[in-house]
Amino acid sequence: MPDSYSMRPLRIAAILFLGSALSCLGLPARAVESLQVLALFQDKAMLRIDGENRLLRAGEVSAEGVRLIAADARRAVVEVSGEQRELTLGGHIATEFQSREAREVRILRDVSGAFLTTGTINGRRVEMMVDTGATVVALGSADAKRLGIPYRMEGRPVGVATASGSATGYLVTLDSVQVGEILVRNVEATVIDGAGPPKVLLGMSFLGRVEMQNSGAVLLLKKRH
Repeated sequence: MPDSYSMRPLRIAAILFLGSALSCLGLPARAVESLQVLALFQDKAMLRIDGENRLLRAGEVSAEGVRLIAADARRAVVEVSGEQRELTLGGHIATEFQSREAREVRILRDVSGAFLTTGTINGRRVEMMVDTGATVVALGSADAKRLGIPYRMEGRPVGVATASGSATGYLVTLDSVQVGEILVRNVEATVIDGAGPPKVLLGMSFLGRVEMQNSGAVLLLKKRH
């Protein structure tokens, strides 16, 4: 398991592709082909929707039917076709959501060489680093407590090797792990007692159940059918 303590979070842009028609708030049904975050502010976001720049405040709906639910300096939550999506900012397209059938996520490599992304564990938001060297998803005890994972009561104690030496871990089963549109249930994970990694390590217990294509600068994850 690599030492991720020096990894810096990367703020990335995201682009959303949808093939379904919109009927939000009674607006005329139409297909939104692309949505990109251009700038983020507190309770406001500049979005580029099908080539048009739209500055929306929280609660407002664009002419294309895209609603801005919330925004701050790190992310925007939008509603498209009745579903909420979370998008982040950074200047380059890093994450792509194609049609619901495709279930694809693109993650951009950061300047330190890591693939960083935002996802959820058991429905709660976490920052993740893709780690193909980790056998299972790994997280520290502080994250586990925040997520409400009773690892001491339900987990099985195991020894784990980290860059800092040996540590005690607890093998648990997560109800769900989700990155973008890709949701995987019943995922094995290790909770590392004490000072664990600053970000959840997205290991092979999740990655082994999706298709991966690494082009060097971009990692493509695709849901297996």
